[in-house]
Amino acid sequence: MKFFEEFKKFIYRGNVLDMAVGVVMGTAFTKIVNSLVENIITPVIGVITGKVNVSTLEIKIQDTLTIPYGMFLQSVIDFLLIAISVFIMIKFMNAAREKFAKKETKAVETKTPEPSKEELLLTEIRDLLKEQNK
Repeated sequence: MKFFEEFKKFIYRGNVLDMAVGVVMGTAFTKIVNSLVENIITPVIGVITGKVNVSTLEIKIQDTLTIPYGMFLQSVIDFLLIAISVFIMIKFMNAAREKFAKKETKAVETKTPEPSKEELLLTEIRDLLKEQNK
């Protein structure tokens, strides 16, 4: 039973739950980014470049030896497109977060209330006592 008790403590630790949520969110975010690249960005680039399919490029060294370097190039291009897409999305999200934070800060900021008559009187008394003790 000791094994299961330790396992239970491990599972209920905050770090493990946070990590699990991060993995699930990362997987969902990956699907969004892949869809953005495959369904929106790549077709636009295809139209611009005349529908060149880089992945079919290859070098034949001998009849039996072919190096499909186009697949590697396509992977590099996909990586760059995904990296740029993620960068732009994060930049947009940070800008939106800053905008909302500024609105919240403005809403929280209030004028410092004017001191009451009692506070003003006590301040005057304090200042007079300081002057007398000099």
